[in-house]
Order: sequence, then C-alpha cells, then structure tokens
Amino acid sequence: MSSSAHHVAPPVHDGISKRNFDRLAAFIYDYSGIKMPPTKLTMLEGRLRRRLRATGKPNFDAYCDYLFKQDGLEHEAVYLIDSVTTNKTDFFREPNHFTYMMKRALPDLSQRGVRTVRAWRSACSTGAEPYTMAIVLSEFIGDRTDMNYALLATDLSTEVLQTAQKGIYPADMVEPIPPDLRQRYVMRAVARDRHDVRIVPRLRSKIAFARLNLMDEKYTIGDPVHLIFCRNVMIYFDKDTQFGVLNRLCECLVPGGYLFIGHSESVSGFDLPLKTVANTVFQRI
Repeated sequence: MSSSAHHVAPPVHDGISKRNFDRLAAFIYDYSGIKMPPTKLTMLEGRLRRRLRATGKPNFDAYCDYLFKQDGLEHEAVYLIDSVTTNKTDFFREPNHFTYMMKRALPDLSQRGVRTVRAWRSACSTGAEPYTMAIVLSEFIGDRTDMNYALLATDLSTEVLQTAQKGIYPADMVEPIPPDLRQRYVMRAVARDRHDVRIVPRLRSKIAFARLNLMDEKYTIGDPVHLIFCRNVMIYFDKDTQFGVLNRLCECLVPGGYLFIGHSESVSGFDLPLKTVANTVFQRI
C-alpha cells in the first residue's frame, strides 16, 4: 500500500513555500485572530486546494501572488477565511450549559422581570448551537404570553451561515436532541429515500443570522443581550486576542447577563467584569 501511495504524492514544489505560509498566516491572524503555527502547514495546503481550483490558479505561488500582489484579497478574503475556519458543531454539545440555561439562567431572568430574552450565539457555525438554544428558550417559555425571545447567530464564515439559515441537516446529526424535543422541533422529509431533516419553521423564524468578525473593534449587535454563547472559539486565539474578544463580549451583556464559554476554555488571569456561577458559565457584574 505504502509504495503505491508514494507515486500519487504531489511533487514537493507544489506546496506552500515558507515565505507564502508566513504571509498567509499573518493575514489569517490579523483578519480572524486564528493562529496558524508551522505545524498547520499541511492542513492549510489541504484546505486551500479547493480555492486554487476555484480561482483557476495552477499552484500556491500563483494563488499567493493573486492575493498579495494583484489585490485578490478584496474578493478572496471571505473564501480564504471560510476555508480555514473549523466548523465542528453538534446539537446539545456540552449539555450541562443547556441544563444550566433551563434551570438557572432563564428562571433568574424571568424573576427579574425580563420579558424578551435577547440571546446571541457568536461563531455559530452551521447552526446546531443556536437551534439548540432556541429549543431550550421555546421549552422554557412554553405557553407563557408574558415572555418571548430573540436570538442572533453570527459567524465569520458566509458558507456556514447559509447552511445554518436553511436549517437542513443529515438525520444522524439531530440524534443528540432528546426524542420528545426532536418530535416537536424537527421535521422528517416526506420522501423515504431522503436522509435529511429540517428544523421547524417557527424555530427558524426566531433566529436572525448575520456575519460578524470577532476581531472587529466593536460588535454591532443592537441592544445588549441577556445570554451569550461563545464556545470553543477562543481555543484558536492567543491570550491578547482572547482578552480583547472577552472584553467586547462583556460590553454586549446586560448587567446580570450570562456568558457561556467552551469547557476547555478559561477566563482566568483576565480582568473582566464577570463572576463564575457554574463551570465555564459567568455572570456580568
């Protein structure tokens, strides 16, 4: 097996040169905050091959010339960033957060007289997480007429936002949704041979999807929100970038609002107006 595999490997000059890798890494970092250490070279080559084909460039040298010398970035930046962002996502991922939201955060907001819960999922990927938030919010509010919610979901990648907006997923992707909730919020295709499902219209209509870059100096999301989920994004950032992002997220939270970050992320060592209320859950002071 190994000997035949050697024949199909592209010639060495086909790769990204060190100079071009450094330029790409610097651009990606400045634009998105995502670090590209040299260990990511092979991944970057793999991800960008599709862009070579799409732009009709014969190799990475020509592609990088197009980007950096011929003002190609103006058109290509969005697609380049789409290619390198990691879009791992699941319904009810890290479920403790949704339990906390249901049993503690929402009852607290309700008790404080909040009538419209404003929630934001930043870096929402293909939409599994904002739809999970919408399910929890819908379940909590139920038949109550004195309460409502508005949900914003943003991402840097236009490609994932299009998927998220459609709300169509492979059937096995919605398996983590508890069966009773799946029955209420997920529609199966009528055609038996279709293996995809769709989130029900009333849930889809509750979410506004928009492109937002966490590197922006200010997050223009409208009024401050009561709940922010920003999970498993900061692992890609260095400390300074993490602090900047967390600071700006805090500015978007109402006092007493909640911030949820990924289980492998931390805010320790940062001077932020937050207090810990549960594992990786914080309340704005």
